[in-house]
Parts: sequence; C-alpha cells; structure tokens
Amino acid sequence: MPPKDKEDDKKIVASHRKARQFYEVLEVFEAGLALKGPEVKALRSGQASLDGCFGRADGGELWLENFYIPPYRFAANIEPLDPRRKRKLLLHSNEWRKISTKLTTKGLTLVPLELYFKHGWAKVALGLCRGKTGADRRDDLRKKDARREAQKSFKGAYRG
Repeated sequence: MPPKDKEDDKKIVASHRKARQFYEVLEVFEAGLALKGPEVKALRSGQASLDGCFGRADGGELWLENFYIPPYRFAANIEPLDPRRKRKLLLHSNEWRKISTKLTTKGLTLVPLELYFKHGWAKVALGLCRGKTGADRRDDLRKKDARREAQKSFKGAYRG
C-alpha cells in the first residue's frame, strides 16, 4: 500500500466562497481552533458557516468572531453553547506577532478562507486581506471573462 500523501488527510468542512470576491488576499496562515467537544462533533458532521466571520487581536491573543457552529443535536446532557461565541485561534508566537502587527495597518483584516480537519485536528486557513473596491471587482470579472473566452477559443485546437 503506498504511503498517504499529506494533503490526502485534509477534509474541508466549510469555505468562505465570497472572501476572494470581496477581498484581495495578501497572505495565508494556518491556525488551530480551540473548540469544545460538541462543536467538534458538529463540525465533523459538516455543519458550519464562515459567512460574516472575521479574526481579531484582543488581549495578546487572536480570536475568531461570528463563526457559526450549530448546536450538536445529540449532546443532550451537556449545557448548550452559544453558536456564535468567540473561539481562540492557536498559532505560534512568531505568527501571532506578525499577524497582529499587520492588523494595525489601516485597511487590513483577518478573514477565514476555509475550515478543515488535518490529521484529525480542526484547522482554519486565515487570509490577511484588503477590501476590494467596486472597480477592482469589475476588473477581476473582466479578467475572468477574458480567460474563459481564451479557453473556449483553444477548446478545439490540437494540443500535442
């Protein structure tokens, strides 16, 4: 049996599809999440929403705010948790310092791009982003259409 590739063990739970549409991603970081047991069970069943979610530096730590994990329905004897509570991001101290200093720059924000399980641990891909203006978004759409038209024109061409 061939050895498992490292990327094979990555199971994507949720992705923020509109993040790349509304933000220009400058850098991507991988962080762990501090979760409670029922939250992990809910994530493993594929329930989560990153819409409206963002990262914030507060009190020497990074937090993921407005991240929605619905209550796990089989956790009957456990006190229900707030589905949109703040969740702590787990990073190395040098990554944390790098992100927190860049967040003080005007116009930069921390946006989660996708949530996944990697080797059994819940991870989130965080993008250090700058918001796009309307003109930037229109420019991206134009480039995307041009690429699509170029692909159509080469569709019947010989590739050998």
